[in-house]
Amino acid sequence: MSGFVEKPEPIQVPGLVHLHTGKVRELYQNEAGDLVMVASDRMSAYDWVLPTEIPDKGRVLTQLSLWWFDQLADLVPNHVISTELPPGAPADWEGRTLVCQSLAMVPVECVARGYLTGSGLVEYEQTRTVCGLALPEGLVDGSELPAPIFTPATKAEVGEHDENVTYEEVARQVGAETAARLRQTTLAVYSRARDVARERGVILADTKFEFGHTRPGAGEEPVLVLGDEVLTPDSSRFWPADVWEPGRAQPSFDKQYVRDWLTSPESGWDRKGELPPPPLPAEVVTATRAKYIEAYERLTGLSWA
Repeated sequence: MSGFVEKPEPIQVPGLVHLHTGKVRELYQNEAGDLVMVASDRMSAYDWVLPTEIPDKGRVLTQLSLWWFDQLADLVPNHVISTELPPGAPADWEGRTLVCQSLAMVPVECVARGYLTGSGLVEYEQTRTVCGLALPEGLVDGSELPAPIFTPATKAEVGEHDENVTYEEVARQVGAETAARLRQTTLAVYSRARDVARERGVILADTKFEFGHTRPGAGEEPVLVLGDEVLTPDSSRFWPADVWEPGRAQPSFDKQYVRDWLTSPESGWDRKGELPPPPLPAEVVTATRAKYIEAYERLTGLSWA
């Protein structure tokens, strides 16, 4: 089993219609038809949304995404319209809310990998491929790939696990032209972000993007737009470059600290069992919050305070 340990009740705001509760975000629609995305402090791991929140996490995700959207603006348009709070919204939404275009989302997780780890490593060790792409012999956990690769996945519902698929399957699902554009844009954005992060002493090992098409008027062509969050510790693996060492698991600026505790004897949780994960101890919450803030500060050069 998996999903929410404790599914929250969405906050009701006059003028907004609640559409969806995701792992991290609440999605609303305003009277103009725009989407209002609110990033919570919820933490997910192993397909569970945990009962313990990480303070400030939603704001870190939102502010880091906004910073990256600015860095990428010349490569691909994004979905952000405004960061102003909707009238009547609670004060806690400040800094974690985006008003966005309503897009026709492409049902593909667009994953770019520049280093071998995670599910890509598991597949490589079995077949010497990742999503059907052949890779050289001799790679290990943390190895840099000869060139970044596009390794798409299916989008899963809360409690389900994304599944890697081949490029050919993406082309079958969304059409050859859209698939080619997704691959080209994903790799261009990854390469830009990788270089920006590298200048700041951070390795961007892999990341996932979500894209959608605008809903144009008569006679207009739809435009591919970058949506959701982008290049955050929730959607990416960031490693400190000064201690990168292929052949072992790398320290990271993301939820790995939580994953490690959940699978440790201290947690007492059986990942393959049917019981939900336990609450996180205070020290894990504090350390995880620090990881997210360090990622923000290293990448942007700004102080979180």
